[in-house]
Amino acid sequence: MRRLRNVKIVATLGPASESYDMIRALFEAGADVFRLNMSHGTHDEIREKHRIIRQVEKDLDTPIAILADLQGPKLRVGAFKDGTAELEEGGSFRLDLDPAEGDATRVCLPHPEIFESLAMGAALLVNDGKIRLKVEDFGADYADCTVVTGGTISNRKGVNVPDVVLPLAALSEKDRGDLEFACALGVDWLALSFVQRPEDVAEARHLADGRAAILSKIEKPAAVERFDEILEVSDGIMVARGDLGVELPVQAVPPIQKRLVRKCRSAAKPVIVATQMLESMIDSPMPTRAEVSDVATAIYEGTDAIMLSAESAAGHYPVEAVQTMDKVAIEVESDVNYPAIIAGQRGGRASGINDAIVAAAREIAETTDIKAICCFTQSGTTALLTARERPGVPIIAMTSLRGTARRLCLSWGCTCVMTGELERFKSAVVNAARAARAKGFATETDQIVVTAGVPFNIPGTTNILRVAPCDERLIYRTDPG
Repeated sequence: MRRLRNVKIVATLGPASESYDMIRALFEAGADVFRLNMSHGTHDEIREKHRIIRQVEKDLDTPIAILADLQGPKLRVGAFKDGTAELEEGGSFRLDLDPAEGDATRVCLPHPEIFESLAMGAALLVNDGKIRLKVEDFGADYADCTVVTGGTISNRKGVNVPDVVLPLAALSEKDRGDLEFACALGVDWLALSFVQRPEDVAEARHLADGRAAILSKIEKPAAVERFDEILEVSDGIMVARGDLGVELPVQAVPPIQKRLVRKCRSAAKPVIVATQMLESMIDSPMPTRAEVSDVATAIYEGTDAIMLSAESAAGHYPVEAVQTMDKVAIEVESDVNYPAIIAGQRGGRASGINDAIVAAAREIAETTDIKAICCFTQSGTTALLTARERPGVPIIAMTSLRGTARRLCLSWGCTCVMTGELERFKSAVVNAARAARAKGFATETDQIVVTAGVPFNIPGTTNILRVAPCDERLIYRTDPG
């Protein structure tokens, strides 16, 4: 199914989107990747969603990516005697390890590692920052705080600690079990929550053992500070603006988003911009103007993908939310200013044969009447490098490996096509011409650029570029190989 845009759409599945008909409708509306949130639902429920996605993939004969999002170490307060308590600004409040029910003076925080890492004056944020506490005194099992911002605090609300790096692994015991379950199912991407350091990613990669690509969610100030190291060991990145906007000043998030997106593009690794993109569409069939502008900004920045969370998982208008993103993306990418903006973000020089070939392919495609770039790829690297160039023509990523085709569904501009294993370059050119015609990118009178590596089926060997006709008779006439 041909998309009329390059940016990809990630749709989270949930109670509002768990049937075959709804999941297929979401794909046909524009979803390219389906996110399974491991924080919600049993393994049996997640297994059923996975089965339905693969059935849709089979019925429509097109690769679809599945992203399993691990919960990560959730920090939460305990329960209150009356379910809630009112905290007054300027008052005192204690967090401790006592499991007794809380009240307006104290509550249990069953995470001793937090107390071990605190510093005087550190901020503790409860319920997405609606309650703000300042640490005045602390010990191994308590923290006495001043209430900076008061309000209602209730059972098991989340706690953020933005000022310190916590001695917590990114993978809890639940996450390790979920990771093994998701890999055994056959998901394509694993998203790691609350990454703080590159070592967190290394642990997940070891456990996944090549069965899924690793995507790091950037939602902690510590992750922003060590982003270059985290990016180096990750296969992709999610700019998760929810917790990031809680732990950092909200005005700091937009420039961080822009900076991280550019770094991901420079590294040829896909990046998702996520959280609250069309949040009003949980209850409304129409987005706000500000939300549309937010989505458009991410697209102008050159992000690989934009994501829906509750909008598609639990909202009343999941299909309409996907359709809205699709329409915004098509409109933005049709803007006469868009190519210049995207080209202006292109940075770095070719550092190897692969880089030089994909840069040349983009240059040829944009300066001559070329309809598409067809790249043959085993590991996906050539397609990722081609996507980094953000060419002005479609990218057709051709591979014999279904896992590679699925993972590339997250990458900017890539239309993924399965092909058999090839031995001769002429066969590759013929297959590329057929795919370009079948997908509606070209006709027999058009030309395409083909990149491949010879010998075939060896990752990282892209070494040939050819401008080829889409008429197979001309291919056989002009290529004796």
